Amino acid sequence: MKAEMVVGVSGGIAAYKSAALVSQLVQEDIGVTVVMTKAAKHFVGEATFAALSGRPVASDSFEPSAYPLGAHIELARKADLLCVAPATANYLAQAASGLADDLLSTLTLCFTGPVLVAPAMNNEMWTKPSVQRNVEQLLADGVHTIGPGEGWLSCRVQGAGRMAEPAEIAQEIHRLLDAIDD
Repeated sequence: MKAEMVVGVSGGIAAYKSAALVSQLVQEDIGVTVVMTKAAKHFVGEATFAALSGRPVASDSFEPSAYPLGAHIELARKADLLCVAPATANYLAQAASGLADDLLSTLTLCFTGPVLVAPAMNNEMWTKPSVQRNVEQLLADGVHTIGPGEGWLSCRVQGAGRMAEPAEIAQEIHRLLDAIDD
């Protein structure tokens, strides 16, 4: 049976890498629905993800015609895996504390399968104790993480905070999907 997943895109410059991730997953015959935060739309447009996934992009918690039960519930029930890439400091804080004020955060709370986050942010943000506490809480809650790596950041410095490469994230997605099948 074809795997179904949600790729959540939060608002960071690394969202451009998420387009390559979605394209790769679709080419590997995984059904992908993209959920974008309002901030993510400042970096990559919905049309990009709709074209790459072959599906409408979900971004509104209150789309009754598309999701009569609520987008967060229907998407959570349909997907085998949730991957948030990039996972910004804001998203990590929401997920770690159970805050649900947009579609991606409410979907995260509803989702019962494996969750993979790919953190991406400025190096100063990444090293903040509050961000590290949020990551530790997510790990304790059973969330899987990949990255971030080190390298050139959009803030014009070298450091930790760079989102893992799409191929690395896809490999981890396949590992998690295979574990569900076993």
